Amino acid sequence: MRAFASNWTRPYAMQHPGRPYEVADFELLTTILSALTWQQKNGSICMITDRVGARYYRSLGLESVWDGGISCQLDEVPYTVDPSTFWAAGKLYALAQVPAPCAMIDTDFIVWSDLHDRLADSALTVIHREDLAPEIYPDPSAFVLAPGYSFPQGWDWTAPACNTAFTWFGSDALRRAYLSEAFDFIRATRGRDGLIYMVFAEQRLLAMCAGEHGVRIEALSSPEQLFHPAQTDFTHIWGFKQGMAEHPELREAFCKRCAARIVRDFPAYRSICANIPSLRRYF
Repeated sequence: MRAFASNWTRPYAMQHPGRPYEVADFELLTTILSALTWQQKNGSICMITDRVGARYYRSLGLESVWDGGISCQLDEVPYTVDPSTFWAAGKLYALAQVPAPCAMIDTDFIVWSDLHDRLADSALTVIHREDLAPEIYPDPSAFVLAPGYSFPQGWDWTAPACNTAFTWFGSDALRRAYLSEAFDFIRATRGRDGLIYMVFAEQRLLAMCAGEHGVRIEALSSPEQLFHPAQTDFTHIWGFKQGMAEHPELREAFCKRCAARIVRDFPAYRSICANIPSLRRYF
């Protein structure tokens, strides 16, 4: 099964002007494990990034992590897309480069299990659905949009959002329809907010678009199941990042566990990781 990860570095450049690009040690380790475990269990994967991201990964000796290679197609993200409002827009522009069937996998998400049987007949599978918390998914009146834009009449605004940390597109018609609606919304946006516009374009819109097209949405897990200690199929560190950034002991323990897993399952990458300055002490 074909998959891709993505990394658009323009939001980093906006947040840290003049600073060389880098990825935190814990996310660099999940990036490596995410790609290698997907290949081990499920199929091929590539990294879609821009020239800054490609140069960074290659400088660390990580090009071979993605058997499908590294491409710089996110250099083509229009400069009219605001990186502070649409900080994950690169993910959508990457999806535009990969026809279905394909898996879209965040670099902080790891699939530890074989998903062939669970995805075989699916038009759309996400890791889990999300309740419509009003502070995250507000009423459509909260958006400041171009006067000529209107939401499609067929959308169900009560549909739970789709968490897209892992998303399987089995239907190319849905992939294309979703991207068309998402890009229309991004182009129409006139407001500035670091949360509500991005999660709408990426997650809530997908659920409504699927419903409009009569596509059943499958979920591999739920938020409660995903973060239960006994669950061993997936790792998603999104909610853990702030804690690791603020607590060095948590960060070190997590990085050591990731390093041990790399050494055990992918020993050829031990020396590669040991040569990366930010990871050396874990190997």
